[in-house]
Amino acid sequence: MSMLQLKDLYDGFRDPQVIEGFAKLIKEEAKKLTKPINIMEVCGGHTHSIMKFGLPQLLPENINFIHGPGCPVCVMPKERIDHAYILSLQEGVILVTLGDMIKVPGSKGSLQDARVKGADVRFVYSPLDTLKIAEENPEKKVIFFAIGFETTTPMTASLIDIVLKRKITNILFHMNHVTVPEVMVELIDSRDEHIDSYNNQIDAFLGPSHVSVITGSKIYEQFPNKYNRPVVVAGFEPVDVMEGIYMIVKQFTQNRCELEIEYKRSVSREGNKKAQALIEKYFEKADLFKWRGLGNVPDSGYKLKNEFATIDAEKIYKNVLPIDEIEDHKLCICGDILRGMAKPHECTIFGTACKPSSPLGSCMVSSEGACAAYYKYGNLI
Repeated sequence: MSMLQLKDLYDGFRDPQVIEGFAKLIKEEAKKLTKPINIMEVCGGHTHSIMKFGLPQLLPENINFIHGPGCPVCVMPKERIDHAYILSLQEGVILVTLGDMIKVPGSKGSLQDARVKGADVRFVYSPLDTLKIAEENPEKKVIFFAIGFETTTPMTASLIDIVLKRKITNILFHMNHVTVPEVMVELIDSRDEHIDSYNNQIDAFLGPSHVSVITGSKIYEQFPNKYNRPVVVAGFEPVDVMEGIYMIVKQFTQNRCELEIEYKRSVSREGNKKAQALIEKYFEKADLFKWRGLGNVPDSGYKLKNEFATIDAEKIYKNVLPIDEIEDHKLCICGDILRGMAKPHECTIFGTACKPSSPLGSCMVSSEGACAAYYKYGNLI
């Protein structure tokens, strides 16, 4: 596909007339609602589209967005960021990870700070770039600090597959992949137990698109069936988001509660079975995984199976890696923002002490974080 064809494709999903058309449909349909609807977008890609294109101002007052966990960088607790920092400073180690991790602050500093201290930290666009780094540095241990939702997990699994098949001995892995459905359950349960108003109730979800390409939409079937929350899997473009909202509103006005796919051009019920098989080959669910601002969420993260302990950096370097939990900055409310309990502008240090050039919290440092979206696009709404 040429760049011109690609531009035409994107322009179609950003067409102002189409967006405004969906806004009119939503407003008409929303007149039939008997109560306000709070829609949580789980993924930061949705948050940025919502803010960038000023979608909230196109919607009626009875439709409200609740921003969810956003991105895997945002939800990494400080102790796991400290793991990356400490590993990078070990003798004979090259730490490799994805670019969003460079400025994320742990209790000891960021990976950018570790670089200043002499650590060999390298950032890659693809996990497979780790292979070349290892080949060029046979005397070093190359540790891939793996991070991401289900979208990037198959890429880590593919790298492991190559490492083992080629018998490469100087690549290790520190696993930090997390999964979406379990945290959605946690977000519902925490509200149903403690909140009896509509203000923070999650009434419906916009399901993340790229995650769903891998997993299939089937992972969300429990939400309409068990939790009485409709889910619409929507793409990240503004037309996708608006159509997804319209589909959700229609479910409420038609007294339905279902799982639907707006992003049908890429998402199926079953997903990418080859990718799923590769994940199952090397990973198993961790009993608990701590999410920043949410605490320990059962079965929400992946770890390497015990049979692959020889490439598990967390086990090999366990004597130098801390296990104590670490609190966030006292003035930072990223925890509340990640849970959808607060908006970024409600934070007292938002845009002043905490901004992209000097982030204090993960929601600002990550390019997909809600605070970064509000800082960059907040003047548009």
